Amino acid sequence: RTLTLYDTLTGLPNRQFFKEQLDHSLALAQRLKLSLAVLVLDIDRFQRINETFGHGVGDQLLKEAGTRLTRILRDADYVARVETSAETHNVARLGGDEFTIMLTGLTQAEDVAKVARRLLNETARPLQLDGQEVVVTASIGIAVFPTDGTDTDTLLKNADSAMYFAKKQGKNNYQFFSASTNARSFQKLGLENGLRKALEREELVLHYQPKVDAAGGVIFGVEALVRWKHPDLGMVPPGDFIPLAEETGLILPIGEWVLGEACRQLSAWRAAGFADLTMAVNMASQNFAQKGFVKRVTACILSAGLVPEGVEIEVTESVLMQDVEATIATLRALKENGIALSVDDFGTGYSSLAYLKRFPIDTLKIDRSFVRDVMSNREDAAITSAIITLAKRLDMQVVAEGVETAEQAAFLRREGCHLMQGYFFGRPLAAVDLTPLLGVS
Repeated sequence: RTLTLYDTLTGLPNRQFFKEQLDHSLALAQRLKLSLAVLVLDIDRFQRINETFGHGVGDQLLKEAGTRLTRILRDADYVARVETSAETHNVARLGGDEFTIMLTGLTQAEDVAKVARRLLNETARPLQLDGQEVVVTASIGIAVFPTDGTDTDTLLKNADSAMYFAKKQGKNNYQFFSASTNARSFQKLGLENGLRKALEREELVLHYQPKVDAAGGVIFGVEALVRWKHPDLGMVPPGDFIPLAEETGLILPIGEWVLGEACRQLSAWRAAGFADLTMAVNMASQNFAQKGFVKRVTACILSAGLVPEGVEIEVTESVLMQDVEATIATLRALKENGIALSVDDFGTGYSSLAYLKRFPIDTLKIDRSFVRDVMSNREDAAITSAIITLAKRLDMQVVAEGVETAEQAAFLRREGCHLMQGYFFGRPLAAVDLTPLLGVS
């Protein structure tokens, strides 16, 4: 019985025993019209403990966690406080670093919150691991019967979902299950599953936004922008899937595909007679920091039959500032290979001007948030003018993004900015639609 119903490491009830107890308690709660809560507690960054100290120390941590959780729960919090049950338990180990707690006899949600706070505080007390004082935290998800489920599997699933939401809120906190949050989680999971197959199903496409010489209106270059043509949802906005791609690591293969496809398209345009056209490609921080990044970029350009001078790599300020010395080395290597470099969304991050002079940057791009209000906001107008002046003094080009009106374009020209992109000059278009506009003023 012990081997069947108890966890051999911590001595706590295991998943099977917990579910039996929960089934019994749910039947009683339903008959007596009582509330009941299921809490799922997960140790934050447990894998780091295993990697740092080894699995033996990780096991010690799990034992201590089980002891602390059992000790902090008072008699009033016991699981299945049923007079006819001789064996009741309030905490169990589901597996790994995940524990469950069941609370019965509830009168209000705040009762559960109080217990959750006590559990978090107890978990965070310093402990000795391998002779060192270590502080670990936990994340807790809470599901309440009957509002969040009326059966064991549903309550456990919803508490688990709430626990993952707690982790995404910064860890070391508790979250109650929310149907709307769960719906968003399922939607996100669906997008993630679809995104994993999008490359192989050829659902990703590139659109190209013109960069123009505002004085003559001639397109001198384009920026490649990835789009996802979902078979059921249609065009998924980049703001919905790019952060998801970065979070899941899918941005790495997507970034490489975008670069390859953009280079192939530029090669086709140049073969068609647009010899001076340039191509800008955005690179996420994961791509930029990847080992061998410079070699892959150079190889991709050369394999498309291009000279590196025709391709520009765009990175944001936040990418530049993640590891300054490593960033400078990567940028210099790209420059040595003839690849142009630009800083996207300039002015919105936290880069220091002292660092800016060390970066071998060719172009600063003024963020659209400044351009949008240059005609109505003195501060934005002043910042925009200052960036233009700064770029010129540093012998850099400057491109204004998000230009949507003739008034904005006129202001930027007066300030000395002659390279622009935005809906006023052209929306992002598929290559077949943009080609007739190339070389036309």
